[in-house]
Amino acid sequence: MDSKGKDKKQVLLRLSPSLWQELVVWAEDDFRSINGQIEYLLTECVRQRKKGKKSVGDQHDE
Repeated sequence: MDSKGKDKKQVLLRLSPSLWQELVVWAEDDFRSINGQIEYLLTECVRQRKKGKKSVGDQHDE
């Protein structure tokens, strides 16, 4: 992807109000926008998955 965002894909994401609020607080703590926080978290999960570490989703499936 282009670092300027030209090639970024858009998705519609529906979140519960409580999850949204948790992300708002977390994003503010990390000095990120909500979008930036969600992208950061997804990127970290993918990076950990590639390293072979169990993610939260993998633990839930057990």
